[in-house]
Amino acid sequence: MAEFFKLFSYLFIWRALIVGFFTSLCAGLLGVNLVLKRYSMIGDGLSHVGFGILSIAVAIGIPPLQTAIPIILLVAFLLLRIRENSKTKGDAAIALISVSALAIGIVSFSLTSGLNSNMSAYMFGSIYTLTNSDLVITVIVACVIIILYILFYVKNFAIAFDQSFAQAAGTKVNVFNLATALMTALIIVVGMRMMGAMLISGLIIFPPLSAIRIFKSYKSVVIASGIISVICFFIGTFASFILSTPTGASVIITNLIAFSTLSLVSLLKTSLLRKARRGV
Repeated sequence: MAEFFKLFSYLFIWRALIVGFFTSLCAGLLGVNLVLKRYSMIGDGLSHVGFGILSIAVAIGIPPLQTAIPIILLVAFLLLRIRENSKTKGDAAIALISVSALAIGIVSFSLTSGLNSNMSAYMFGSIYTLTNSDLVITVIVACVIIILYILFYVKNFAIAFDQSFAQAAGTKVNVFNLATALMTALIIVVGMRMMGAMLISGLIIFPPLSAIRIFKSYKSVVIASGIISVICFFIGTFASFILSTPTGASVIITNLIAFSTLSLVSLLKTSLLRKARRGV
C-alpha cells in the first residue's frame, strides 16, 4: 500500500492523471452523439490516421502533436464527408483509409528508428511519453470542447435523435456534425500518446454504450457516460500500476467490465419487470 501512495510523489503520475481525466471526460461526452448517430467508425478511423501522422512527424523530426492537430482536423472533415455521402461505401472507404494510415505509420517507424518502444508507445499508449506541452494542449482543448458542448447541448440533443426535424427547425445539421467530428479528432490526437492509436477509440465507444444500458434519457446518458469514462480511467490506471500492465489496455478492459456488468444489470432489470407485469 505504501508503494501505491508513493506513486503520487512522481510528477509524471499527476501529469497522466490530469491528461487522462480531461481526455476520458471529453471522449465520454462526444461518444454519446457518435454512438447514437452511428458514427463510431469515424473515431476508429481517426485514431489510425492520427498514428500515421504522428509517426511521420517523429520520423522527420518535427513536433508530433502540434503537427498532427491541423492535419487530422482536415482528415476528420474528409472522413465525415465520405461517411455521409454513402453508408456502405463510406464505411469501406474509412476502413481503407485507417488501415493505410496504420501501415504508413509502422513503415515510417521501421525506416527511421526501427520497431522499438517508441512505436509501441504510440500504438498502445504510455504515460511516460507525456510532456508538459501535452498537458497544456490537452487542458486547453478539453476546456474548449466542454464549453462548446454545454453551449450547444440542446442542438446536439435534437440532432442526435432526429436530424431531419432538427434541420427543418433551422439547425445547421452539417455544421454541428462537422464540429463533433473535429472535436473528436482533437481529443483522439491529445489522448493518443497515453491510450495508444489501437485503443483510443474504445474510450469513445464503451462509456456511451455502458450508459445506454441503464439510462434512457439523453441527459442521463450524457452525464453517466462522462462519469463512467472518468471512473474507468482512474480504476484502469491504478490497476495498471498494481498489476504492472499497460495503462491503455487496462483502462479499456475496465470499460469492458463496466459495459458487461451494466448490460447484465439491464437484462436482470428487464427480466424482473416482465415477471412483475405477468404477476399483475
